[in-house]
Amino acid sequence: MHTFSRSDLSDIKLGDWVDRHLPTAWRSYARLARLDRPVGTWLTLFPCWAALIQASHAFPDLPHLLLFSLGALLMRSAGSTVNDIADRKFDGHVERTRFRPLASGQIGLPQAISFLVTELALAASLLFFLTPFTRLVAICVLPLVFIYPLCKRFTHWPQAVLGAAFNWGMLMAWSEITGDIPTGALLMWLGAITWQIGYDTVYAYVDVRDDTRLGLKSTAILFGKRGKTYIGLFYALTLAAWSVGGWLVGMSPAYGIGMLVIAAHLGWQIWRLDIARPEINYRLFLANILTSVFLAASAFVGTF
Repeated sequence: MHTFSRSDLSDIKLGDWVDRHLPTAWRSYARLARLDRPVGTWLTLFPCWAALIQASHAFPDLPHLLLFSLGALLMRSAGSTVNDIADRKFDGHVERTRFRPLASGQIGLPQAISFLVTELALAASLLFFLTPFTRLVAICVLPLVFIYPLCKRFTHWPQAVLGAAFNWGMLMAWSEITGDIPTGALLMWLGAITWQIGYDTVYAYVDVRDDTRLGLKSTAILFGKRGKTYIGLFYALTLAAWSVGGWLVGMSPAYGIGMLVIAAHLGWQIWRLDIARPEINYRLFLANILTSVFLAASAFVGTF
């Protein structure tokens, strides 16, 4: 990789709304829950909304929207806390993560664990509003939530585990609305996993230098200079899975127009991708919020 000038890649921007508006005692916990970096919540939420729309074959009712939105927020926050606990000895040595609360010593491990228990308890309280089958589906994701942070120590595919866990709400949406998880729904979920492998590999290229030095693993390290080709392949698999999955769950032809829009957007990302420029890769990672919005919009127009 060639050398280049770049801006500070820390994912925590000191002096932001957390520092300006929250009491000092709350700030570290807000950052531990990633409330200052909601990109992960959006990337979890919109595919879940897409599944709710497809399962309902209409715009979902407000209680289901609120329930699954809270679930996405709480589980993403809990997953982030688990990740920071597991990576607390590594994050301080990585440019992007060096200001995270545990890595920088703003809070201690006991406080982080207590906060995690609170997050999980709040998430568990939502189970009372779900059907018994959906509760069972929800509980099955917990091993993935706790295994993911350790994956980068022994496999180059932590992104695949993260994708499965991150998009689990899509399966829960189907189980809650229809009492079943059909083949088309599984394909939509698998498409979300391949999409996440793609965009999270883009994200991993931001850290590839630090991860290599620390002996950690990722798809970015595995793919190396061939990253653009492999990311394009996973995006193509995503489009195939979402297209076939949408057809199997009864989406109208208008859904295909949405798939074309997503294809153009992902193609633009591949065209812009430069694995040697972390600042560009970080912006392309953020651009996938728009991909998730397009997916939910495609599901909605596909109901007509």
